[in-house]
Amino acid sequence: MKQEINLIHANIDNLTSLWKIAATTYQSYYSNSKLSYGWVKTSDWPNRLWFNQDITPEIITSAKEKLASSPVPLTVPYWDIYKSKSNQILEKNGFKTSFEQIGMSLKLKKPFDKQYDLNIQQVSNRNEATQWSEIFEQSFGYRIHPDILLKTKSSIFYYLAYNQGQAVGTAVLHKTNDIIGVHSVGIPPQMRRKGFAAQLMKLLINHAIKNGNSYMTLQASDMGKNLYLKLGFEEQFIIKNYVLQDQ
Repeated sequence: MKQEINLIHANIDNLTSLWKIAATTYQSYYSNSKLSYGWVKTSDWPNRLWFNQDITPEIITSAKEKLASSPVPLTVPYWDIYKSKSNQILEKNGFKTSFEQIGMSLKLKKPFDKQYDLNIQQVSNRNEATQWSEIFEQSFGYRIHPDILLKTKSSIFYYLAYNQGQAVGTAVLHKTNDIIGVHSVGIPPQMRRKGFAAQLMKLLINHAIKNGNSYMTLQASDMGKNLYLKLGFEEQFIIKNYVLQDQ
């Protein structure tokens, strides 16, 4: 149980580290003991406000003040790591669930040895960053501005997946301590049902093992959960993402 709790916190730390790095690059990250928030005006991401302790009515008041002063709408993720169901306070104060994710982790052991139709290449220039952004938007329906990739690529690693020279997918790897977080694994609709997502994940897992990481974490949609379960990931916690209805 202790290991599971540590992995949950490690998963959350890896995710929030991404948001912090991106927002800090644009001088728009703020944090105190109660909550943190950050945004990029030209992008739909990271644009988050999250809590650094369990929610209380006082913290909700502070959060609503920050949301009201934000130049862009902010999504508010909630993870019930305190087992207090304090998201009910959010829901009583005008917050509505936008989408849910499942926090998952994998103990990295033996690499996959199958031959793949895909190869991955790290984004290194503006043309690749623009292509990554376009494929990501096709896959997920919202935009991460290419400038974010170029400003943060020294600490967040963005990958394009190629099939016979054609870019068919996106991914992000981000390391915090001994955890490698995988994010933004996206295959655009016209490229789905070809096995590319599974191949891309296996390549990322092999890459992480080669680099000596012990665990991989991610946040899955309900649609993508089964793929990760087949790869050996375990479900650990739920992330409910809220928006303030009058924001």
